[in-house]
Amino acid sequence: MILDDQLAAEARELGINVSEAAREGLRQAIRLRRAERDRDAYLARPEAEDADWDGAEAWGDA
Repeated sequence: MILDDQLAAEARELGINVSEAAREGLRQAIRLRRAERDRDAYLARPEAEDADWDGAEAWGDA
């Protein structure tokens, strides 16, 4: 990872742990990308009504 000098200096000045900040930023980026991927997949193939679902729900009550 390349961190420019100005950004590194600001982080040091503010007492920011750069490694932890990078890990957290990566975690957030992963969550965002997964959410985007899931949304795109849903939009490509949205759920359709399933006529058999009512029967499946009733099965548990029998």
